Amino acid sequence: MAQITTTIQVQTGPRDRSTTLLRGILVFPVLVFLGAFATNFGSDNNLSYSAGMVLAPAFLALLVRGKYPSYVLTFNHAVMELNARVGAYLFLLTDDYPSIEANPKIAVEFPDVAGGKALNQFAPLFKWFLAIPLYIVGAIYFIYALIVTFVAWLSTIASGIYPEWAIHPVLGTIQYWNRVYGYAFVLVTDEYPSFSL
Repeated sequence: MAQITTTIQVQTGPRDRSTTLLRGILVFPVLVFLGAFATNFGSDNNLSYSAGMVLAPAFLALLVRGKYPSYVLTFNHAVMELNARVGAYLFLLTDDYPSIEANPKIAVEFPDVAGGKALNQFAPLFKWFLAIPLYIVGAIYFIYALIVTFVAWLSTIASGIYPEWAIHPVLGTIQYWNRVYGYAFVLVTDEYPSFSL
C-alpha cells in the first residue's frame, strides 16, 4: 500500500515581486472559498466544523461495510488538491494563483483503495490515535516551514528569485501533512507515514 503523493512544480524564478510582497492579502479570497467547505453556516455547534473533507461517511462506510464510497473519495481528493494549490501559493512555491479547478503543475495522488477492499475495515477506529506522534512532529515541521517561508519571502522580494534551499523544507512539510491526512483522516492508506520530510 502506498502513501498519498504530492507533486508541486516549484517556480524558482523569475518571480513577480509585487504579488510576492502582497501574497497574504492576495490569497485571502481563495482561503475564504476553501474555508466554505469547512464551515457549517448558521450552526452554533462546534462539532459542525471539519477540515473541509467528508470524513464521517468514509469512516462509517469503512467500519460497517468495508467499502470506501467513490463519491466521497472523489470529493476528498478534490479538496486535498485545492488545499495543496492554496498551500503552494501561500508558501511561495509558485506564483500561479490557486485555481478552483485542477492544475497539472500541482497534483495529489491517492493510492488505489479498490473501493475499500485494500484497507483494514477496523483501522479507522485507532488510526487517529496512532497518528498523535505524527501531529507533534508535523507541528514542528510547520513552524520550521513558516520560518523558512518568511526568510524566502524577504529573499524573493529582494532578488525576484525563490531560493532553492527553501524548497525542500516547505514542499516536504506540505507532502508530510498530506500523508498524515491520508492516513489518519481521509483513510486512504493503512501504511503508517514516515516522519521524514
